[in-house]
Amino acid sequence: MTPTDEQCEILSLANSTSNLQIIAYAGTGKTSTLELLARACSTKPKLCLAFNKRIAEEMAKRFPDTTDCRTFNSLGHRIWSKTIPKRVTLDTKKTSNLFKEVAKAYSKNDQNNLWENYFEITSAVGLAKSVGYVPKMAFTSARRLCNGEFFNTLEDRLSPMLQTVVDQILIWSIKTGYEGNLDFNDQIYLPALFGGTFPRFPVVMVDEAQDLSPTNHAMIEKLCKHSRLISVGDPYQSIYGFRGAKIGGMQAQALAFDCLQRTLSISFRCQSEIVKSVHWRVPDFRWQTKGGRVERLDKLEPASIVDGAAIISRNNAPLFGCALNLLACGRSVRVAGSDIGPKLVGILRRFGDEGISRSAVLGQIADWEARKAEYSSSAKDLAECMRLFASHSANLGQAIAYAEYLFAQEGTITLITGHKAKGLEWNTVYHLDPWLIRESEQELNLRYVIQTRARECYFEIDSKAIQWKNQ
Repeated sequence: MTPTDEQCEILSLANSTSNLQIIAYAGTGKTSTLELLARACSTKPKLCLAFNKRIAEEMAKRFPDTTDCRTFNSLGHRIWSKTIPKRVTLDTKKTSNLFKEVAKAYSKNDQNNLWENYFEITSAVGLAKSVGYVPKMAFTSARRLCNGEFFNTLEDRLSPMLQTVVDQILIWSIKTGYEGNLDFNDQIYLPALFGGTFPRFPVVMVDEAQDLSPTNHAMIEKLCKHSRLISVGDPYQSIYGFRGAKIGGMQAQALAFDCLQRTLSISFRCQSEIVKSVHWRVPDFRWQTKGGRVERLDKLEPASIVDGAAIISRNNAPLFGCALNLLACGRSVRVAGSDIGPKLVGILRRFGDEGISRSAVLGQIADWEARKAEYSSSAKDLAECMRLFASHSANLGQAIAYAEYLFAQEGTITLITGHKAKGLEWNTVYHLDPWLIRESEQELNLRYVIQTRARECYFEIDSKAIQWKNQ
């Protein structure tokens, strides 16, 4: 490839001794720029850290052999393997199994309460590991990145008993970590906070810097004590604060490492009309290719939705309703629900015998929402999702089967939330119910992310404006 002027300026710093932070807007070739830097930088060896295995493997194929491309998880796993004398193994069901063991010590009534809050408890355990929370009075030599206010930061607030259970699981999880039993979160949490010998690389490169959690930042701090840092990310794509990403993390990193900052502003993905449509958020965003279409639709015929398009919304319920209607119209769909699907099915199964009637299921959903609404920000969306499945079914068993059927579809129209869509792209994107986006900084970033998933066409449409023939 022929580097742009912006890339040439960045490449001129390849052999500088200064730390470097690249601000790369959506589709501006950040991975290609990191590859060019890896080739231009004469210092060897180099480490390049990515968030997921697919990207790390892609980098390994493209980057020079002198660059070790891996995920934060694989690096942390290797560090911990060399830290403890036991054999280290990955257990993806670790937190679930520990939850079951902890719950056994509680009364029958309390166990019912714990199981009703299973997903909130296990999610809190995962988040605690991301933000660097260690229970008070336990493991006093551990580094703490988050104080006792951790539980006040959760979107789904937990009662004192549930907080105690989270602490119990965490303490047990750390102890078994020293025995070599790790889940994905432990691979970063344990080396970041509990010690270990970190490898030495003269240059450390980091992808998606806006998504780094406090424990990711702690790992980088240890890696770069005597190394040069080159990171790349887009502060306007910071949308995972609810999942533990450090809000304002790129700015904090630039200050902590005294980074030179350079910008990649020309999108190779989004055509000019798409780019112009997000100038409200990123005024200096530019394009390589003219063209594209941006439109607010007053109505939409299901038959006009092109195969290969994506329908993106902030919430799950509008997507599930749209997916069910598309199936009824004979269209082919794929719903991205690897995490939400099991959660919804798990909640439904706890409502009782699968033979209970639709009206009884709807009553159970209403009761569940009422119990959850006071302290759960996601309860309304989840309840609306369950009502969709129940309203299409005669009983609970059919509602569960309907949900499982929907999540098993592998069709040509993708329905996905904005949070899951980050890092992906489609020629045509329909933003369903854009009014669901709120006005906080993270929410405004989410709107920018959704808009910039489109290469050529971006449409906004309300659910009620879709012309379903069966309605």
